[in-house]
Amino acid sequence: MKYISTRSQSPELDFEQAATCGLAPDGGLYVPAEWPKFDHHELESLIGKSYCEVVLEVLRKFAGDSVPRDQLNQIVTDAYSSFSHPEIAPIREIRPGVYMMELFHGPTLSFKDYALQFLGRVMDWSLRKRGEHLTVVGATSGDTGSAAISAVAGRDTIDLYMLHPFQRVSKMQRRQMTTNQDSNIFNYAVNGTFDDCQAIVKTIFSDHEVQRHHALGAVNSINWGRISAQVAYYFYAALKIGALNTKVSFAVPTGNFGNVFAAWTASKMGLPMGKLLVCSNANDILTRFFESGEMTKLGVKQTVTPSMDIEVSSNFERYLFELYDRDGDRVDSLMQNLTKTGKFKIERDKLMQSREHFSAYRVNDEQTCETIAQHYSETGEIIDPHSAVALNAVNQAESGLEPPVVVVATAHPAKFPETIERTLNTEIPMPKQLQEIIDLPERYRRISSNPEDLKTLMLAS
Repeated sequence: MKYISTRSQSPELDFEQAATCGLAPDGGLYVPAEWPKFDHHELESLIGKSYCEVVLEVLRKFAGDSVPRDQLNQIVTDAYSSFSHPEIAPIREIRPGVYMMELFHGPTLSFKDYALQFLGRVMDWSLRKRGEHLTVVGATSGDTGSAAISAVAGRDTIDLYMLHPFQRVSKMQRRQMTTNQDSNIFNYAVNGTFDDCQAIVKTIFSDHEVQRHHALGAVNSINWGRISAQVAYYFYAALKIGALNTKVSFAVPTGNFGNVFAAWTASKMGLPMGKLLVCSNANDILTRFFESGEMTKLGVKQTVTPSMDIEVSSNFERYLFELYDRDGDRVDSLMQNLTKTGKFKIERDKLMQSREHFSAYRVNDEQTCETIAQHYSETGEIIDPHSAVALNAVNQAESGLEPPVVVVATAHPAKFPETIERTLNTEIPMPKQLQEIIDLPERYRRISSNPEDLKTLMLAS
């Protein structure tokens, strides 16, 4: 299995290489040179399998021969061994035809664990095999940071530089990152937005002086290894509900487009799929795109769903590459327009084509909190704000949506206690993973949004 850049000007990589790098040299993102497929018999064989068994079969398609099966099996088994629920990604029906998939049973209580616990281990295996060391640079809008830290902390093959926007993540999200004391973890709070953090990361990856001092890698969803592991839970959920007999739709809260792109990838691989609901908060660049065909930067608004407080959806480039029949030059032109002018527009026929797969919704803070309260009133269950965005989108779409539909619950509500307690006027029980860090000292450094600040620190280390 080979991987190519969405801008078509970089050499092909195998899975092992794609899982340990970030951006392609031409600025693009890596995708499979050809989409692997599951035939009907293979899909049937996955029904009733455990989560780890499904993950292994999906990742075998992506890894090809670059990771031996026994090694891949060991990595997958280890990756999910610390998850707190026996099913790992449990699915339950919350009302007739509407299901919720809980992706918050990993060590840091968000869906990011499902990819990063795998990615950290496959990186470590690859680096040890080659006797190499990697410096990983990442940006987080809330959950990627703690999940990446949990996955690589204490590994002598990897140093991790993680950037988060100062005072734009929840206090609990911040503490999950900054209470780590391992010597290979470097936390930085950037005076700016998540998009400023992403811009710093992209600048660092293209800086030749930094590259001479550090072999660079990524844990953000620009890394294909992350997307590949996320694809697995869509297979697991859909087949559990009965996807061979009916098309399953998914409502995915997303800012960077990575999680919903993983769902689209599953459909590309042969999983029967209904609609993919792209669920945004007030930072609705994706919703506006699917309404108008125009992607326009409008700045970042701070919301009660900080993990989606994003101006530019970096993973959308992968979908553009497919929408334009893998025309890397066209993708490069569109992305250059976005960088230089703050916008680009696609043709009407391409917009209509995209709507065959996706429908998009925006949910403001008031609607989010109302949905949390309504779900609590009806079921006694507390959901986090991001999951509430997806549930609200299902409520908006329901009359035109064929069941079954799965709401993707991306985080544990205890990661957002201020919003939950303000909305429900009740104290939320705290999982032990969070209880353990409440009183620990924090360790991080504030820097400006100028990439030179981080560059100076990295060159000095």
